[in-house]
Amino acid sequence: MTQERVDTILRHPVGERVTHWAVAIVFIFLFTSGLALFHPFFFWIASLYGSGQVMRFLHPIAGVLLVLLFYPYAARVWRDNRWTAADSGWVRQMWAFMRKEFHPSDTGKYNAGQKLMFWSMVPLIALLLLSGVVIWQPWFAPVFPPALRRWAALVHAVCSFAMFVGIGVHWYAAYWTRGSIRAMVRGYVSPSWAKFHHPAWYRGIAGREE
Repeated sequence: MTQERVDTILRHPVGERVTHWAVAIVFIFLFTSGLALFHPFFFWIASLYGSGQVMRFLHPIAGVLLVLLFYPYAARVWRDNRWTAADSGWVRQMWAFMRKEFHPSDTGKYNAGQKLMFWSMVPLIALLLLSGVVIWQPWFAPVFPPALRRWAALVHAVCSFAMFVGIGVHWYAAYWTRGSIRAMVRGYVSPSWAKFHHPAWYRGIAGREE
């Protein structure tokens, strides 16, 4: 399927893999430091980053970095995340799929669960950025009225929790689907893996190679 490795298929180019793991690392920092900033019970996490002052300084900068990493990446892969009729069928059969009682035959490069994750990230990260600017001390927060800052803090917390749940499910699904994590590390999958998990994508690649 590829000139470099005839027994495997390139699923994730180097740029996509580097960006994916960079987003993951930034998210881990944002979530853990956000917990420390959210409630005193978690403030001990600040010691992992040197001090609370350092953590407070780095948290919003990491938020901006997440935006700079994610949206160019999203612009490259959004076409593969377009919703199809097959994806609606996958959602209707989701519980049967999880019980291994249903296996879709028209899944593209990404299944419906991955697409839902992708399209939820698009507005969530934007809302996190906007609300984060409103509560960014000491630079921008003084510009905004207290009532708006309180609402922004609430939006920031809710979106952070939603993103945590979504990424948690994403990580679990990647672990559950054998070969997914290796594909994001090495970039390649076997033809049998592609044919089983993403048959429509496999058929498209096989058709182009013929």
